[in-house]
Amino acid sequence: MKSLHTIFLILMILFSASAIAQCNYWQQEVDYDMEIDMDVKQHQFKGKQKLIYTNHSPDTLYKVFYHLYFNAFQPGSEMDTRSRSLPDPDRRIADRISKLSPEEIGYHRITILKQDNEPVKFQVQGTILEVALNKPILPGHSATFYMEFKSQVPVQIRRSGRNSAEGVDYSMAQWYPKLCEYDEEGWHTDPYIGREFYGVWGNFRVKITIDSKYTLGATGYLQNPNEVGHGYEEQGVVIPKKDKITWHFYAPRVHDFMWAADRNYVVEQAKVPDGPKLYFIYQSDTIYANKWKNLPPYMIKFFQLMSKKFGKYPYEVFSFIQGGDGGMEYPMATLVTASGSFEGLVSVCVHEAAHNWYYGVLATNESLYPWMDEGFTTYAQDYILNILFNQHSENPFQGNYGSYYYLVKSPDREPLTTHADFYKRNRTYGISSYSAGAVFLHQLSYIVGQEAFDRGMLRYFDEWKFKHPKPNDFIRVMEKTSGLELNWYLEQFINSLNVIDYGIQSVKPVGNNTEITLQRIGDFPMPLDIVVETTSHASTHVYYIPLDIMRGEKQETYKGIKPQVLPDWMWVYTTYTFTVPIPMNNITSVMIDPSGRMADLVKENNTWKP
Repeated sequence: MKSLHTIFLILMILFSASAIAQCNYWQQEVDYDMEIDMDVKQHQFKGKQKLIYTNHSPDTLYKVFYHLYFNAFQPGSEMDTRSRSLPDPDRRIADRISKLSPEEIGYHRITILKQDNEPVKFQVQGTILEVALNKPILPGHSATFYMEFKSQVPVQIRRSGRNSAEGVDYSMAQWYPKLCEYDEEGWHTDPYIGREFYGVWGNFRVKITIDSKYTLGATGYLQNPNEVGHGYEEQGVVIPKKDKITWHFYAPRVHDFMWAADRNYVVEQAKVPDGPKLYFIYQSDTIYANKWKNLPPYMIKFFQLMSKKFGKYPYEVFSFIQGGDGGMEYPMATLVTASGSFEGLVSVCVHEAAHNWYYGVLATNESLYPWMDEGFTTYAQDYILNILFNQHSENPFQGNYGSYYYLVKSPDREPLTTHADFYKRNRTYGISSYSAGAVFLHQLSYIVGQEAFDRGMLRYFDEWKFKHPKPNDFIRVMEKTSGLELNWYLEQFINSLNVIDYGIQSVKPVGNNTEITLQRIGDFPMPLDIVVETTSHASTHVYYIPLDIMRGEKQETYKGIKPQVLPDWMWVYTTYTFTVPIPMNNITSVMIDPSGRMADLVKENNTWKP
């Protein structure tokens, strides 16, 4: 007969195994081998792709799906139709796709597709390829897909294409048949209409054969610099001349691969101390060249600041590449244009490089949670630019607060739970994703305290890098770091259209004391910081009112003054009254939220003066 001790141990092991199984995180895995042969005269290429797909899910898969992004650049496509139906379409798209000629469109044409060496049936609907598997992929098993395809590069319209406005020959983004992501919510087979992306983690080995006059920049590590030259080779190495050369790149632990090519690119290098090697790849013969030459010191400083504040960049290289139609992020690289001011070039490079933390390494599903990618990146961008340009702003996010207030007052506002593709206006999508996301973070630093917030951002990066975090994953990290309950904040800011509006209802004398009554006017509850200024030696008195559903208090001072903590404000009550031991005639002002981090819609009632 087993001892009670043994039985107890067995039960504990079973319980622990069950608990682990319930919260076990999984994600799919890909391994791409691609060979591309580029015909620069026809702007077409032939491709071969070997893809090993590993099913780490608990589900048996009977189908797989691929994105065929280039098919979006055809008259009548979903991107074309959606753009022409929006009241404020992206000017880069507008109705341009509808006017493309057969020589200008983009396409992917699949000529061969096999699963484990056996042909499979497939069908194409717009930008999605659906494959009926010969043999289901069981949990924990892999399948090898072999594909041959012919593609045409569209004229530059959005992100990808040929002959950009700045004269770049090829911006090759969203350029290959890419397996769709499958997670606990199922397949993500969103048609390409021009907004956000979601990809499977894995490794990419890509060989690109192209006319030898072209210089390339790309995601990943160049494997044969001494064969291709063009500024990548070791000093003194002689590169033999050929009509065509093959560039070989390897990118580990990424979820996409981008490259660009031009006949007039130059390659400059810089090194971040204790950080990556940076490549600056741009046209040397244009009016924009001097801006690119002045860029390296700013980007070195960027990587130092970003790694210290938000998490250490985990790769050994990063490439800033001239191309595309504005600014667009990809793993280990970005496509940017330089047609504006130098400060504008620095700003867009900071934004797109910062994406490599939130789009690149944290890899949230941008389509479902664009505010977690664009908003967090915008927050980092504003923080970094404030330092790079010595702006010394106490609130470098103020511009985003202004955009957020505009949106809150607009009849076009939609909840942040809206799928990126389904926003009814581009402006609503932009403010919701970029500005509201940045406000969400800065206001969170008000709730938990700046020091806890900073620790939480680093912890979030470290715990969720190379995964696919969701909103609750982020807020749980912040709860663990701050010791506060924060699910209410996520619910109110993201899932509702409630607004914050507090006001000072009255300030009354009560003997030698003063009674202050505050009012919650909006439906969004918040904790409050209150500052009372007095005439006696201009002294400042700081009070802090926690919110009951936080189940705790932040630890933060105001200008070195530790606040007096008052009893919790029970969120269901619309007023809150407290008494300060100061004669009313000695008070010069009472102010709610002196740091300005709370997104209070009406500021006029936040300050009282006699």
